[in-house]
This record gives sequence, structure tokens and C-alpha cells, in this order.
Amino acid sequence: MFSPSTAITLPAACAGAALLLLAVPACAETTDPTWKFSGFGTVGAVHSDERQADFVASIMKGSGAGRTDDWSRHVDTRLGGQVDYTYDAKWSAVLQVVTEQRLDYSYEPRVEWANIKYQVTPELALRIGRIALPMFIAADYRKVGYAYPWIRTPMEVYGVLPLGSSDGADISWRWNGESMRSTTQVLYGRTNTPLYDGARLRGRGIAGLSHTVEQGDFSARASVITTRLSLSLFPELFDALDSFGAQGRDIARRLRVQDKRASALSIGLNYDPGQWFVMGEAGRSKVDGYLGSTRSAYLSGGWRHANLTPYAGFARVWGQLPPGPTSLTLAGLPRPYAAAGSVVNTGLAAMMRAVPSQSTLSAGLRWDLASNLALKLQHERVTTRSGSRGMFINSVPDYQSGHTAHVTSAALDFVF
Repeated sequence: MFSPSTAITLPAACAGAALLLLAVPACAETTDPTWKFSGFGTVGAVHSDERQADFVASIMKGSGAGRTDDWSRHVDTRLGGQVDYTYDAKWSAVLQVVTEQRLDYSYEPRVEWANIKYQVTPELALRIGRIALPMFIAADYRKVGYAYPWIRTPMEVYGVLPLGSSDGADISWRWNGESMRSTTQVLYGRTNTPLYDGARLRGRGIAGLSHTVEQGDFSARASVITTRLSLSLFPELFDALDSFGAQGRDIARRLRVQDKRASALSIGLNYDPGQWFVMGEAGRSKVDGYLGSTRSAYLSGGWRHANLTPYAGFARVWGQLPPGPTSLTLAGLPRPYAAAGSVVNTGLAAMMRAVPSQSTLSAGLRWDLASNLALKLQHERVTTRSGSRGMFINSVPDYQSGHTAHVTSAALDFVF
């Protein structure tokens, strides 16, 4: 029976493993290297009655359900595969590739994991390569829908920062007491992710610390991540701001996400005795730019009866705008400049509406059809707040916050 605390062992993603695995030292002593291929996927469909914007499972998608389409298959659908290679008791490697809709609307596969591991001692391990950031309980298996009870992880917590992996190295230390198992992980790296039309997401000096404890049916994780973030979106808007003298340049300097400090911290608790579960997480993020800062949390629980698991949850994110003015002062400007400034202010207002504030009340049912196949149905009431469009995308220019969207989803999750 599925348990979130054990789901981290479930597999993931795809091909080309040979390029990575060539780096495993040939001098290691072994006679029986082993290969393992496994995979996962989700086939989903989502309906939203919101007509002002699109509901999505990640802000890193191009379209969703609502404004673009009444029903969308792009919200949750994905396919992944994973190759695990074990050379000996000390050396191993993993490659995971996932295909799902991206910001450019394509399904171009992306390497999620690609790292080599050296087990120094039974307690100490070193890895180098692309590594999942250890934020939140489901960080290591958030792409594997089969591994958690819901159709998708709560966006209010999991979707506030667009970072998911780091290219670098980490150290993990496992230490056990009489009844408690603990793991401390320290990482350092960077990321450079293409978005669309030349836009990129860059993070340099990504540093993180995570600590996980497990005792019986209880587990918990606390994490903190910091980086220097660059996000090359809205170049025309910032160029226009620069042309409005000192006040425009000041607004652009404060809001442009160019080598700005970004940080996030989280804590999560999970209790799962088998027949039922309850779990919750809370987090805080801050970016010195137009992404602003957030506080977020969710609480969810469910009951397992045979192969059925009804569940319910509540999630909330509170967004805070970046400090200082976020619009141009147009009084006294000549009419042509005031008209151009009004257009710029409209763009700035849309940017500020993207700082998320929303709440979600959800209920659903998981039906385990087989040991590797689960059908899920889920209904959500998503309410945007405080002038924000929440976690929705593709909003209309005159988006009105405060609406409640009714979102109905179905998904078939599988692993193999």
C-alpha cells in the first residue's frame, strides 16, 4: 500500500545513460555491475470554469484549463524514465528524463537528474551532477504522480519558486539513534534553464541545507535554499522603464530579476500509520525583484479502505509585493509621454498581479486499480485574493481578483 514516507523509492525517467555512466571510474573493484530501467507517467484531463486565466500545475507551462481551453490535457500529463547503474558497493549513477509541456508549449524532454554517487562509508555519500533540490517532503518524487495521494502536489507550497534542480554537488550524512533515522544534506551548484524565445532562468551559487528525520510512522523535513537568481523575462517592459528618467530607472533597478538574492525555507510533517495519513508543509520565499515574497502552507489527510483512498486538503499562499513604487508617476508629463507611461503602468500592474495570493479547498478519491496503476478524481475551489491572479497564467489584461474557480481533474498514474 502506498505511503508518502516510502514513495521516495519509486522510479523515474529516460535515455542516454551511457554518456553519464562513462564517468564512473573503471578502477573500482567489481565483477557484477547492474543496470535498471524504470519509468512513470500521468495521463490527465482538467476542466476549469475560470474564463479570465488558465489553471495549471506549474507556472512553467505554456497553457492550461480555463481561458485557453475548457478541458486541457497539458496540466498534469507527463512521461518519464530512469536508468540506474550500480558499478559496485561504492559507485553508482542515475539519469532521469521527463517530458511534459513547457513554457514554449513543446514537450521537449528535460534531464531532471544526472549524477554520479560515491558511497564513502555506509553513512556518508557524495554526488556530483544534476541533483533535485531537497525542498519539501515530495521533492525527490514530485514528478511521479503515483507516489502521492493527490493528482498534483499543492501549488501554493510547491510552485512558489521556479527552481527544481541544481548542477553541482552534494554531501549526505545518515545517522541513526535507537529509534530515529536522520539524514543531513548539504549542496552547492547552479542552474541555467531555457524558457522560451531566448529567455532563461539562471541561478548561481545555489546553496542548500536539508535535514530529514524518520521515527516509526512519523517523518519530517526542514530545508533552506539560497541563490543569486536571474530571470530574463519582460525585456521590452524594462527597456521602456529605463527611458522614463530617474524614476523609471529606479523602478527597473528594483524590479528587474538580474543577479538578485532569492531564498526559500520550508518545513514539512507527515504521519502515516497505514490506514490513514495526515501531512502538512509550510514555507517562505523571498526574491529581491518583481517576484516578491510569499508565505504558504497546506494541510491534507486521507483514509485508506481496501484500494480506495478518499482525501481532502486546504492550501494557502500569501504574497507580498516588492517594496517601493511599482508604477510611474505620470502627473505633469506631456500627453504623448503620459500615454506611453500609462501603457507601461498597465504592464507593471499585470506583473504585480503575478505575485501569488490564493487559497484552495480540495477533495478527491484515489483508486488503486493495480500495484502499479492508480486512477484519481479531484475537485478544487481555487480563490484568488488581494488583487493577485494567484497561480493562474495567461490572464486577461483586466483580470479581476477575488474569483473562485471550480476545477475538476482526472488522472491515471502509472509506474513500470
